[in-house]
Amino acid sequence: MGRKRKGRDISGWLVVDKPAGLTSTAVVNKVRWAFDAKKAGHAGTLDPEATGVLAVALGEATKTVPFITDAMKAYTFTVTLGAATNTDDAEGEVIATSAERPSDEDIKEALLGFIGEIQQVPPKFSAVKVDGQRAYKLARDGEEVELSSRPLWVEELVMLDRPDADHVVLEMTCGKGGYVRSIARDLGEKLGCLGHVQELRRIWSGPFDAEDGVTLEQIDDLAKSPEIDQFLRPLEEGLADLTELKCTPEGATRLKNGNPGMVIASDVEYGDEAWASLEGKAVAVGIYKAGELHPSRVFNQD
Repeated sequence: MGRKRKGRDISGWLVVDKPAGLTSTAVVNKVRWAFDAKKAGHAGTLDPEATGVLAVALGEATKTVPFITDAMKAYTFTVTLGAATNTDDAEGEVIATSAERPSDEDIKEALLGFIGEIQQVPPKFSAVKVDGQRAYKLARDGEEVELSSRPLWVEELVMLDRPDADHVVLEMTCGKGGYVRSIARDLGEKLGCLGHVQELRRIWSGPFDAEDGVTLEQIDDLAKSPEIDQFLRPLEEGLADLTELKCTPEGATRLKNGNPGMVIASDVEYGDEAWASLEGKAVAVGIYKAGELHPSRVFNQD
């Protein structure tokens, strides 16, 4: 029998405004320690030098992580024009340069080609797996990494500012799996001037906004104290993109036991994914069929 994990049975979401210089895993470990939580995970990795929304789930909220991971996200980022790096960001080694500099009009026109359903090749220094190994590990070992393109939905990509000839500030709203570094790289190639990400900030992810995020300083100040729980947001916020269905106490009991439970449905159709609640608390996520929710995830909340 495995050793029982120590810590509190605490559930909810913490929206962290991640600083530059830390990995997403390091932030999650800090949060788990500060809350003395048994279980924690995050919804969508940020590069170490990136800042902004890192949504951390505790306890039962980890069961809602896929819904935040799949949600739309928005980023602001600065692209340095005139140089390509091996990591597609400012942390890497410059591998090529160009004296070409596009006009504002050229940039705006090029951005139109990155909107909608596009094909994107992840950076060689990324967490994508190649034959069971992370691409960044292979790249660090000097191995040539060939990554396949993958689809990405880009809702919006606009130019916010052009501080000088060498830099452009952009904002992008996209779906799951987007690599901002790839956008910068591909935009630079399309413009014929090369490019890489200088700064990157995730301004929102699903229902979570950076302006509502908690800093690591705030977490440190209240770590291990009862007051830290004030930062925790309800598990249910992670289900914002799904339809909520009310259920009876009897239906909730059936759902908690993994069985289909009766729900009160209005704005939902047969086969839709939804979640059931009792007195505002999430009971289960599942598929709606003929007046019942067939559970796929069950929440153990008091």
